[in-house]
Amino acid sequence: MLSPAAKKRLFSLLASGLRFAGGLFYDRRYLVGVYFDDSFTGWKWVVRGILFQKVLRFNRNVPWPVSPLNTISWGRNITFHPDDINMFNEMTGKYFQNFAARITIGKGTWIASNVGIITANHDPNDLTRHLPGAEVVIGESCWIGMNAVILPGVRLGPHTVVGAGSIVTHSFPEGHCVIAGNPARLIRRLEPGQAGAGVAPK
Repeated sequence: MLSPAAKKRLFSLLASGLRFAGGLFYDRRYLVGVYFDDSFTGWKWVVRGILFQKVLRFNRNVPWPVSPLNTISWGRNITFHPDDINMFNEMTGKYFQNFAARITIGKGTWIASNVGIITANHDPNDLTRHLPGAEVVIGESCWIGMNAVILPGVRLGPHTVVGAGSIVTHSFPEGHCVIAGNPARLIRRLEPGQAGAGVAPK
């Protein structure tokens, strides 16, 4: 019977080998954090990603594991913390359109099913072209509800909650608020002590 310390050492050795093997397909900087250092979950995503990204060519240029049901225009044009790599591996149909400008997602942010984050709209005078892109920045510990759409140039401050189905057309850089609607508007302010007071999702 292995002791907890021995199990931890064994897992560390296995993770080192898996990180080397995974690094043949992905950027090793993403193969770290809670889903890789303390769990086999991330390595399951690596195996699935090799099939769908490297063999079947879904999201083939993204340098970390991604669910085949999510779409990322350009993997090198999005910034996030490795501990939040789970948002790209849920089988939930998220759309990150970032070929024209960067998307930045703060640590601890949760993004629900079918959310679209857009950095460039079509030109209404010529639908074959896009307007110039504008960066989208989402602060730390935000929650983007199901079917919400965030449009080019939007900046959301920390602890912003976006209601399901909302269309966010302008920024709420101060954060600590709940927004909802089409177009999204301020519903209420959140006191700093309220943010993060609930039960963390599993």
